[in-house]
Amino acid sequence: MNSMRRFGHKHRSFTTSASTPSYSFPWISPLQFSKATHVQDSPTETSNTLVDSRRKSKFISHESAINLIKHERDPQYALEIFNMVAEQKGFNHNHATYSTIIHKLAQAKKFQVVDALLHQMTYETCKFHENILLNLMKHFSKSSLHERVLEIFYAIQPIVREKPSLKAISTCLNLLIEAKQIDLAQKVLLYVKECLKVRPNTCIFNILVKHHCKIGDLESAFQVLKEMKKSSRTYPNLITYSTLMDGLCKSGRLNEAIELFEDMVAKDQILPDALTYSVLINGFCNGGEVDRARKIIEFMRNNGCNPNLFNYSALMNGFCKEGRFKEVKELFDEMKSFGLKPDTVGYTTLINCFCGTGRIDEAMELLKEMAEMKCKPDVVTFNVLLKGLCREGRFDEALGMLEKLAYEGVYLNKGSYRIVLNFLCQTGKLEKTCELLDFMLSRGFVPHHATSNELLVRLCKAAMVDDAVTALFGLAEMGFKPEPDSWAVLVEHICRERKLLFAFELLDELVTK
Repeated sequence: MNSMRRFGHKHRSFTTSASTPSYSFPWISPLQFSKATHVQDSPTETSNTLVDSRRKSKFISHESAINLIKHERDPQYALEIFNMVAEQKGFNHNHATYSTIIHKLAQAKKFQVVDALLHQMTYETCKFHENILLNLMKHFSKSSLHERVLEIFYAIQPIVREKPSLKAISTCLNLLIEAKQIDLAQKVLLYVKECLKVRPNTCIFNILVKHHCKIGDLESAFQVLKEMKKSSRTYPNLITYSTLMDGLCKSGRLNEAIELFEDMVAKDQILPDALTYSVLINGFCNGGEVDRARKIIEFMRNNGCNPNLFNYSALMNGFCKEGRFKEVKELFDEMKSFGLKPDTVGYTTLINCFCGTGRIDEAMELLKEMAEMKCKPDVVTFNVLLKGLCREGRFDEALGMLEKLAYEGVYLNKGSYRIVLNFLCQTGKLEKTCELLDFMLSRGFVPHHATSNELLVRLCKAAMVDDAVTALFGLAEMGFKPEPDSWAVLVEHICRERKLLFAFELLDELVTK
């Protein structure tokens, strides 16, 4: 069967039983889509590889087709490969080839073509696994196409020819609840109950508990816990209790969280792990009770659960927020004494403490120690250091760091540059501010809108009108539009210097932009 016949079916809708929701995808042949949208360029390396492969072997296997599709960067060429191999006599696409091309197209957000392939899959005789559709649900969720998540869930039964598994139900529910699509999640539950006749498992109950805790409805969350205990097929586990404890802590009900912890251990005989303890440590730290959080670390060790890096990092952050920097350093040393190798978060927390107390040199020494320990600092670490240097007025070092790190392969974000620019502007270091602005724009980073306006006004009031105009031209190139007040100040100072032609040229440039 050639590829035109394979993709030439008339439009049909996905359908299930009479009680099952039905829907349809807009139909377009993947082959026609490719021809309609693809502009022929010179052959790519992959196309040559495909031709060479066909000349040598005369038949491209499923495995070879999958490799070709995976390694093709252009989704349109990948689709051509998918269609070309189907022209081979005796070749029929299977689950693996469909899965590969759908993943490739979904990554490129070619969802119209994906719809066509899904439509075709309902006519294929090969066996499909639901994983292909679970992955597609995640792609739609990332693209905020939440209705499509539900549609793909409904499509499992007609394509896979089996009811969705509990894993599929859990995946769909979790994606919708994470996206706060509660109405859609309720449709899933209704469909599961009335059409699939499937009884929820512990995983599904846990998703419901998480949902209720996220919206602060703890009474409903505990009602789900009661339903779980009533059921003969499900029972709450560590995830259930950890989620409930987290909800209680975030609501400031710390004592109830401890009581629930004790019930979990004493009544249900469920042993906590380091993640459960982290929930309590974070809860007490955020609730301003860091000393009680400190006792949880001791309790862990006394009860056979060794604290991990996350436990210590959470506690260090708690003490740091309280301004108790001595305890932060003690915890850092204690962590190392127990054989735990500090990670980037731990080092960054301590660096933040040193910077907060003006101990910049000690913070810089920690940066060296990280290199010795082969612990790579991230952009948060450098932003903390940049802010610390600027607070102490050590602008040359901050500027040097911005310039040097880029050549050392360290990726800084716009926040890194904005931190230094804001400090320079606010402290009146206008010449250095202009230099940094030029440097920022050359790397594609734009200052905050308010900072840009403030800089223009400050330059004008400092009689640096030429610099202000140069800055405005550079900012305008990046899409910046000055506030009316800033524009008025700029024009006023240009006119004072009798540069009317300059003002008109500037206005024309901005209007054109």
